[in-house]
Amino acid sequence: MYAVVKTGGKQYRVSQGDRLKVESLKADAGADVNLDQVLMIGSGESVTVGAPMVANASVSAKVLSHGRGSKVRIIKFRRRKHHRKQAGHRQNYTELEITGINAG
Repeated sequence: MYAVVKTGGKQYRVSQGDRLKVESLKADAGADVNLDQVLMIGSGESVTVGAPMVANASVSAKVLSHGRGSKVRIIKFRRRKHHRKQAGHRQNYTELEITGINAG
């Protein structure tokens, strides 16, 4: 059984036991979170697609850790103009482990 959930403006295909890094959530490490924006649930050949969300469906997950991603370099450069601008960015994330899928 798998589900497509939406969190942090992104969509993820998850199944039980998966580990994934999502946008930072306000939950302590070791806490259980409930992802209730489920867009689709599939099990074998049967697929339930929400309009836009599947009613009464949820995905439960456990927060493993919080962290920061690798650095992304941003460089703006204009040739022959003596102009160079450089910056960096590290995005915060929360690592989750999917513990269950409730189809509702």
